Amino acid sequence: MAVYTNISLIELNEFLDLYSIGKADDLVGIKSGIENTNYLVKINNQKYILTIFEKRTHQDDLPFFFDLMNHLNDSGIKCPQAIKTKDNEYYKLLKGKPASLTSYVDGEILNRIEPNHCSELGKSMALFHNASSVLNMSRKNQMGFENFAVLIKKLEEKISESNDVPIELIKNEYHFLNQNISFNLPSGIIHADLFPDNVFFINNSLSGIIDFYFSCNDYYAYEIAICINAWCFEEKSNEFNISKAKKLLSSYNGVRKLTISEINSLPLLCRAAALRFLLTRLIDFYQETSSSLLVKKDPTEYLKKLKFHQSISHAREYGL
Repeated sequence: MAVYTNISLIELNEFLDLYSIGKADDLVGIKSGIENTNYLVKINNQKYILTIFEKRTHQDDLPFFFDLMNHLNDSGIKCPQAIKTKDNEYYKLLKGKPASLTSYVDGEILNRIEPNHCSELGKSMALFHNASSVLNMSRKNQMGFENFAVLIKKLEEKISESNDVPIELIKNEYHFLNQNISFNLPSGIIHADLFPDNVFFINNSLSGIIDFYFSCNDYYAYEIAICINAWCFEEKSNEFNISKAKKLLSSYNGVRKLTISEINSLPLLCRAAALRFLLTRLIDFYQETSSSLLVKKDPTEYLKKLKFHQSISHAREYGL
């Protein structure tokens, strides 16, 4: 359920008075999101997305996200276009919360990921990195490696001796990565959440990328590592699929050439990406809250992925 703030058509049209795009004929809540409230809005037979930002998205970060999205659109990378108000603002308050309108992106989420889908993702990811590299703006990755120690401490505060949490494995992994991972890598603005539910396809071709609200500055190869974890393991068995990884990496490399340092760092970055999602999933899992905004996902998925990456010694084992 992703409609946390309910609005009526009358309330929507009062909000739309701030724009120059007309009145809405209809609105339908979208249930597939996690962080924010989303509605499909129809105005003069045109589709838009209304997003009401809930507590986990900081209002001060919104201009960064919207500037990025609009720049990518101008660069030919299909994603939501942020619609500005009559007074040239990206968002206004709706029921006391920041709210924005963006264009609608056609396509569907994949039911089954095939190697050719990973190839499409690799190409689009590289185009994204090339296009965003010219932007003179930045946002810190709140979930980046330099914050892992904070996340580990937060996890320790939430668990008890009776909780079945591999805390020593996590600490040992963090210390190992901190001593061995290279921090001298090409970096820039990344999406940071390119999971399959944020990427749309039409007839097996990638048609758009959505949900930019984790976008930040980090290493390009770290984004690749996140995608290897999210796209290149089988959903049910959690087994690594080298054909998917090979397609993703070769397609990316065909658009933006990976450096030797990025290639050499990939196994450790895959471990870091797996550790990041293991940590945040564990923190959410043991979070005591009645909030419907907190969607708890299985942490063991990323524990298994982490253990797999620990067995990898070179990027060629990913098919590169």
